[in-house]
Amino acid sequence: MKNKNPKMFVIGLDGAPPELVFEKYRDELPNIKRLMQNGVSGILQSCHPPITVPAWTAMMSSQDPGQLGFYGFRNRAEYGYDKMTIATSRAVRAPRVWDLLSQAGKQVVVVGVPQTYPVNEVNGVMVSCLLTPSTQNAYTFPHAVRDEIAAQVGEYVVDIKNFRTDDKDDLLARIYAMTEKHFHVVRHLLRNKPWDFFMCVEMGTDRLHHGFWKFADPAHRKYESNHRFENSICDYYKYLDHEIGAILNLIDDDTTVLLLSDHGAQKMDGGICINEWLMANGYLFLKENPDGATPLAECRIDWSKTLAWAEGGYYGRLFINCKGREPQGIVEWRDYENLLVDLAAQIEAIPDHLGQPMKTKALLPAQLYRECHGVPPDLLIYFDALQRRSAGSVGSGAVHAFDNDLGPDDANHSHEGVFIMRDPMNPNHGQTPQGMSLFDIAPTMLRSFEMDVPDWMIGEPLV
Repeated sequence: MKNKNPKMFVIGLDGAPPELVFEKYRDELPNIKRLMQNGVSGILQSCHPPITVPAWTAMMSSQDPGQLGFYGFRNRAEYGYDKMTIATSRAVRAPRVWDLLSQAGKQVVVVGVPQTYPVNEVNGVMVSCLLTPSTQNAYTFPHAVRDEIAAQVGEYVVDIKNFRTDDKDDLLARIYAMTEKHFHVVRHLLRNKPWDFFMCVEMGTDRLHHGFWKFADPAHRKYESNHRFENSICDYYKYLDHEIGAILNLIDDDTTVLLLSDHGAQKMDGGICINEWLMANGYLFLKENPDGATPLAECRIDWSKTLAWAEGGYYGRLFINCKGREPQGIVEWRDYENLLVDLAAQIEAIPDHLGQPMKTKALLPAQLYRECHGVPPDLLIYFDALQRRSAGSVGSGAVHAFDNDLGPDDANHSHEGVFIMRDPMNPNHGQTPQGMSLFDIAPTMLRSFEMDVPDWMIGEPLV
């Protein structure tokens, strides 16, 4: 039997890993557990790279990052050496689910989904995301919703600033305060705005993992048993479950509910100083060496000798200094492919600090994407299966690092996220489907609304 007036509520938990939701904390999360028992759940494979931007947009457009043309929060704006851009909503060219539903006359409410700043016009309400510089900016559509939010929660918080900090008490308090405001606003909009499709994303999970993973994971290099923050992650997930339960109490049984994460999380053992390695192996040359660890962008690079350089981050992005492409390129195109193959093999062979092999992968964009727009990296590097980040700074003199060069950070991302769906029209209670990809989410949502799936979407409906 078809639902004549389908409705869907989507809860996004940024970076929530299946190991916590489905296993470690499952019995502590009664509302999420009930969703699983009354629907289907399983591991959701993320995109390449498994990063908040581009993952949520890849999920909601069913396009890979190459097609979308952005490969992280910051991207090269052109084939020069200096200009970088932030991938805001202006970088998104593909329609997302709420755009297609708006065009079809459905009422939508979108709260906190990454890459929704600046806000776009929708048939309903949009509250923007972590990319919002300040709530003094226009961060809602319609604009009047900003005053509604202020009346409900005072100063709205879009994200946790400076979450890489040693002041864990302050960080934890700020994460809870932000999350409480987010869910208060969600409940207000749920009660007071018409909607067929409602989606919210909570960033607190991701910020908590980066700040507190070492206290909860005995396998972490910096783990201390019986630390006072040992239960901080579990307690927050229990709080989230309570908030989710309060929302579910406001939703009727005929509403489809999805709970999703864009990627997972895992311990971070340290980093690889990729530009130090490039310098030591004759690929990158500076005009003078800095005193102490310094961002590469602040150094004077000798482009007349440099073959390759890299950007730091949760994964590594390596670029070749190509003749005719980069302003002072020296690598001939006939040598480009062989150079990449050699670099990939050498980088994958970098041992850990004890001389043991790592599970590093250096991948070509052509291996990952159907096409490449924007300025893609020449190599995408996952150091030790993302248990080590890419440190882009130079001047330490060492290839191996044990702290984030941007500040204290306990966790990195992983490729496996969470999928839970309670669909009253297709109950399939307790089933665990296999092989799900975040590219399948947008087609699944459209199918639930009995809409055609555009042929440019690369995923398949799961129901």
